[in-house]
Amino acid sequence: MSHSDENAERGNWTSKYDYLLSLVGYAVGLGNIWRFPYLSYKNGGGAFIIPYLLSLILCAIPVIFLETAMGQFCSQGPVNMWRAVPLLQGVGLAIVVLNTVVALYYNALVAYALYYMFASMQSPLPWSSCLSWADSNCRNSPLVFCNISGNLVANWTHDNITCPSSNVIKVPMPSPSEQYWNRVVLQRSSSLDETGHVVWHLALCLLLSCMIIAAVLIKGIKSSGKAVYFTSTFPYVLLLILIIRSAMLEGSGDGIAYYIGAKSNLTKLTEAQVWGDAVTQTFFSLSIGCGGIVTLASYNNFHNNIIKDSCFCGTSIFAGFAIFGLLGHMAHLYGQPIEAVVEEGFAMAFIVYPAGLTKLPGSSFFSFLFFLMLSLIGLDTQFINIEVLVTILCDSYPNVLKSRRGFVTFGICSLLFLLGLPCVTQAGIYWVHLLDKFAGSWLILIMVLSELIGFCYIYGVKNLIADIEMMIGKKSSTYWLIWKCSWLIITPVIAVLLWSLISVTRPVYGEVLYPDWGTAMGWCVVAFVLIPIPGAIQVKALTSPSEDWHPYLDIHCVDRYSKEIGTKQTCHHLSICSGLTSLCWSKH
Repeated sequence: MSHSDENAERGNWTSKYDYLLSLVGYAVGLGNIWRFPYLSYKNGGGAFIIPYLLSLILCAIPVIFLETAMGQFCSQGPVNMWRAVPLLQGVGLAIVVLNTVVALYYNALVAYALYYMFASMQSPLPWSSCLSWADSNCRNSPLVFCNISGNLVANWTHDNITCPSSNVIKVPMPSPSEQYWNRVVLQRSSSLDETGHVVWHLALCLLLSCMIIAAVLIKGIKSSGKAVYFTSTFPYVLLLILIIRSAMLEGSGDGIAYYIGAKSNLTKLTEAQVWGDAVTQTFFSLSIGCGGIVTLASYNNFHNNIIKDSCFCGTSIFAGFAIFGLLGHMAHLYGQPIEAVVEEGFAMAFIVYPAGLTKLPGSSFFSFLFFLMLSLIGLDTQFINIEVLVTILCDSYPNVLKSRRGFVTFGICSLLFLLGLPCVTQAGIYWVHLLDKFAGSWLILIMVLSELIGFCYIYGVKNLIADIEMMIGKKSSTYWLIWKCSWLIITPVIAVLLWSLISVTRPVYGEVLYPDWGTAMGWCVVAFVLIPIPGAIQVKALTSPSEDWHPYLDIHCVDRYSKEIGTKQTCHHLSICSGLTSLCWSKH
């Protein structure tokens, strides 16, 4: 650690920019590239921006402010911060499990992006046409038929037959990019039941991802804080290049109009699901409730201004322009409506967009830029996912692991590589989709609600505000009224309403329905994440003696009982006056 660090034991960020760029890199995940544009299109285009921005202001920013304050005040990770609310210490353990699960499948997504980046170093792009790896169904364009008196005729132009446009029927067929994704990249099996072999080119990309992460985090925030100057900023440069290039394409204006423009459907705002999708995307895209924001803030100086740090967003909206500009061009080339080329989920990034890139002059160059951008965005998020786990271990066992941080980082990355191998088998995409569906959505909502209940209701919003003012100075009562309303009423109510809108369906990937045991595995992941919350409560209650366990008469309270009673009275007094300060006092 640097001698100039305020916290010589744990270390601090070398500069404020190291922290801010790490924060931006963590919050800007892969879901911003493929999930937000699709949700925007699905939920009314530009109309979706309204509930998204409102949920950002009313839900996301208050929670980010809360998490930043908790981490910075106690200078501890997402497990030890729950010393303030011992009743909910299990939430910290749940965050560890959730973070581990997310890191497992996220590593596989980074491996996909890295593989496509290397595959883009070919001209023409290998998925630009149906080559030897494709089957007989592969088509560069959909099959077109004319409905003549109920009969579908394929080559009506050869028979000099005129077909009205209303009678033209287009049957979509597997495109080269779709078959390349399934047959070459994934070598996908027929279902989750058929595991198959490890896809070695993906396993090597997975290994490369883990090696990069281990190298960047080898010295903790001192090394990662320098890497993010490139990994957090360069994707924005690449994204801007792609936006400018896509805007120059014919038909791109139609795609932008569907995304955010004249073709926005404001009537969608009357549907509850639209608002639910907006709140979910806000939590998902900013990685709230996963421990990363707390971990990053724990390395701040104690008097850092956390208010300004809580306001960062915008990449989700920014990325949509590049995506839908190219989709509009594809729809124009195929002579199809934009609805025919829009896909949900991973298909947006690994099927639709690669197909669009093949239509550009210099397609290999732009494809390399796009997948380099995806790789950097994914690695940025993974840096913090792994840093959360390293920080938790080093905070829990400082005397043993503090001087061995590099070995801890290497060990965690090695373990995640081994545990991630099932995600790069022939059935790997089914595991990735399963983990994303069960661990990457509403479990985050539970973590956020737990934080609000624990720190704003149980610990107490007055104690919380007193602690924050110790860091940033006194603020007016009017100022804190806004945050109180958000923490105590607005954000919890919106979160509970969102919970009521969530419907859990049986997982499906494409047209492949998951087997019953696969669905059961998804629920086992959920249980594995949530069990520590009530489990820690029960363990504490059943294994710790009651504070009231001592001789009834004070005259008999001698030796250790006399000392304990006196100490408890003092600590109780301190906790009322100074909130979290009692933790620091009792520790020393």
